[in-house]
Parts: sequence; C-alpha cells; structure tokens
Amino acid sequence: MRRIAGIVLAVLLIGGVVAAVVAGRHAEDKGTATKTVRGVIGSEKADFFADPDVVKALAAEGYTVKAETSGSWAMEGLDLKGYDFAFPSSQAPAVELAARHKVRGTLPRPFYSPLVVVAHRSAAQVLAANGLATLDTEHRGTLKMAAYLDAAHHDRSWQQLKGAGKYGELSGTLFISSTDPASSNSGALYLAAASYVANGGRVVASAADLDRTEPVLKKLVTVQGAQQSGSDAVFRDFVSGAGNPLVLVYESQVAALLADGQQPGDLVVLYPDTTVNSDHTVVPLTDNGQALAQLLSTDPELRELAVRHGFRPQGSATEFASAGTYLKQELTGVRQAPVPTSAVLHEMARRAKG
Repeated sequence: MRRIAGIVLAVLLIGGVVAAVVAGRHAEDKGTATKTVRGVIGSEKADFFADPDVVKALAAEGYTVKAETSGSWAMEGLDLKGYDFAFPSSQAPAVELAARHKVRGTLPRPFYSPLVVVAHRSAAQVLAANGLATLDTEHRGTLKMAAYLDAAHHDRSWQQLKGAGKYGELSGTLFISSTDPASSNSGALYLAAASYVANGGRVVASAADLDRTEPVLKKLVTVQGAQQSGSDAVFRDFVSGAGNPLVLVYESQVAALLADGQQPGDLVVLYPDTTVNSDHTVVPLTDNGQALAQLLSTDPELRELAVRHGFRPQGSATEFASAGTYLKQELTGVRQAPVPTSAVLHEMARRAKG
C-alpha cells in the first residue's frame, strides 16, 4: 500500500510540475502576444506608426498595427471590410466615414496639427518685402492670407515683386503648392481657409457663397497643374529642393523633420494668419479599433511619441515644445476658420479644379 501511495503521489507531483510549466508558458504567451489591428491612415502619420518606439509601446499594451496610407477624402471610396479603423487627417472626412459605416458616438481625436506654408528663405524675404508676409525670426513668420489671395486673384508673378529679380529660382506665377483637394485633407482645408477669407470672414455655406469664392479658389488650384494626393510626397519634394518655393504642409511634418536632427538653414515656416487646424480623427470600425483610439488619446508614452512626430496632443498645449526658432508653441495671432460641411467642401473642390 505504501508503494502504491508513493507512486500515486509521484504521479500527482509530476502532473503538478507539468501543469505549472504549461500555465507558465500560457502566461508568457499571453504577456507577449498582440492583437493585430488593421487600419487605413493619412500619409502624414505613416512615420509615426512605423516608428520602432511606437511599435514597442503599442505591443506593450497588446497591439500590433498594420497601417496602409490613403488620401483622407479618398478613404470614402475604399472597401474597409476587414479593417479595424480609419484615421483620416481631419474631422470632416471622418464624419463622412462614420456615417457610411454606421459608427455612432463621439469620434476620438488624439492629436491635431495646423497647416503651415514652408518657404525657401529667398521666397519668404520677398513676400515680407512686398507686404504678403511678416517675419518673426530668421526661420518663422506669418503669411497674410488676404494679401496673398489678392495677389492670386490678379495673377501676380514673382517678377512683379520687388527684390525677386536677384533670385533666379523665383519666376513665373506666384502660388502655393498644395495637394489635390478632391482626395487629400490638406488640399481641402486649404480651400476652407482661403474661402473663409475670400467670403469676408464667413464660412461658405450656400450656393451664393460658392459662386462668390469660386474664381479665386479656381486660380489657387489650376495654376498648380497636376497635384499630389498626399502631403508626404509634397513635403519630401520641397525638402529635396525640387518643386515650388512655397508649399502647404502640416506643421507636424516640419516638427518631425527638426526632431530628426535636420535643420535646413534655408527653411522658413509661415503660419497663415487664417488657417484650419487638422484634427486627426479616428473612425473605429471594431472594438479593437476603439481600444487603439483610446490608447492614442490617453497613454502618456504614446502622447509623448506623438509630440516627437510633431503632433499636438488634444487637451494640453504644454506637451508640444516648439523647435527653436522654426515653430510656434502657442498659436497666438492665428485665426481658426470654421470648416464648411463635407458636401460644400466637395463642391468647392470640384469647382476649384474646373
């Protein structure tokens, strides 16, 4: 009997050890496993989601993000079956997507970024000398939108501006390069801000308003020829020295460039005196998408990493540190224009493209 009892006890002990090992392995797997979350994002957030530190921070919370890029307005035409979230660059296309996919409730807006115009120093100095801009520092200033729209309305060329003659790169019609307003958020918001100024400081809301602002908006767009569908390519072209001397981009793109240690001495950041903030808005399509949006909004490490990539977290201006003399920490002196409805923006873009 003693021998039988000993054998039974030994079996139980071995079984206990095996059970403990299995439980330990299960716990280990649970601690390292992540849920894969698929999403479509604006191109300006591609570097953020590809950042190894962001990947690590998300994995620590149990998530792996697989993101594909698209123009924010172009997301409306995508088949989002199998995706967990869409993350356009502003609230207007997000509201359209939410309605299309029957997403209810308040849409999370983890961070935002104002639109700015990046200029080569020669262009910025000429604009300032002709009353189209003011310069606060060597690398930062303000674009006077009313004066710029007046120049666009009269098809003013660089050669007509005093001081431009000594810069060979400043020739042809004066214009700001932007993205395609029919498919890209930054291009659409450019029209929103410009139309607000052209409409006498009132948001465009009627057919009469559209008729009134159409001529100048058409000049802003058609002078550019073919336009890119995403702001990332436009900004990279500018940094490489290609293309137009004035380019509309997100402040976050400039901040991320500076945070990476690059400080091109020729760069001047002009804040339009009337602009529209780009509220990066998540459209959660599944529970995992909702959980990811919550993490981006509240997790301290992810908020800090968003700042590293140049985004301004919602709810705290102090988290965003200005990059020396290039960027503003506080957006003082910058008027926020209301954004027209999605239907009006679409019609505005259609008319502007001719």
